[in-house]
Amino acid sequence: MSVVTMSMGAYDEDEHERRERKNNTVDVSEDDDRTTYHGSVEYDSGDSAEALIDQFEEIKSGK
Repeated sequence: MSVVTMSMGAYDEDEHERRERKNNTVDVSEDDDRTTYHGSVEYDSGDSAEALIDQFEEIKSGK
């Protein structure tokens, strides 16, 4: 009786080919339309770099 073992991470050509076939098959439905979004985005740029560095130094020094 012989036992064939594969170590973790061993290359399995059959598995690789199976995954390639699976990944190359794309099912595109007719109802796959993109949704159009309307609106706006606002963001706060925050403190200046100097203020953030000062805050970091304050935190680092333990004040």
